Amino acid sequence: MKVEFDMRYPVRLKESEEGYAVWCPSLPGCWSQGETKEEALENIKDAIQIYFETLEEVDRDAESLYVEVS
Repeated sequence: MKVEFDMRYPVRLKESEEGYAVWCPSLPGCWSQGETKEEALENIKDAIQIYFETLEEVDRDAESLYVEVS
């Protein structure tokens, strides 16, 4: 059974020549963009959702291990 709940993630927004770039620093590689600030913020919501769906898919049937780093 999949449990769903709302989470808030900090995002960074930067205006560029093409519009706005937006990314979620706590989720490596989770970036998006939009022509307007509002569009960029809506797009990053979709990107975050897809990020977690992809993690869930990749993680399925994966072996979990621990490594020690000094």
